[in-house]
Amino acid sequence: MSELEKEVEQKFKGVSIKRHSPKRVYIEIDKERAHELARFLYEEKGCRFATATGTDTRRGYEILYHFSMDKTGVIYSVRTVVPKDKPKISSLASFLPAASWIEREIWELLGVEFEGHPNLVPLLTAEDWPRDRHPLRRGE
Repeated sequence: MSELEKEVEQKFKGVSIKRHSPKRVYIEIDKERAHELARFLYEEKGCRFATATGTDTRRGYEILYHFSMDKTGVIYSVRTVVPKDKPKISSLASFLPAASWIEREIWELLGVEFEGHPNLVPLLTAEDWPRDRHPLRRGE
């Protein structure tokens, strides 16, 4: 386990850290603390935000924030699950403007609301697309 992983484990009690390969680490955390962990990786540890992904799973909407530690080549993916009955999570855009567009895409295509986002408006769907329909949700 790297020093960064040990520090994350100590600072964020209850996280689950899984090393998928020497260059890929998944850190699973509850949605209430995902914002804090992302901010820690970006501001305190100097990780670069690469992108985020969203997937409709049986457990809920899985959001992954991918951060690169460029000097080591390791990608740290912060994984959290947002419940389907209340698909909301804090936006990272307040401290990480680069997250703004991808959060808009996830909101538009999956229906996860990023609370505190400065501009949740559609990017990809047609103007007449029904706003209650989300193309990446299972069964829609």
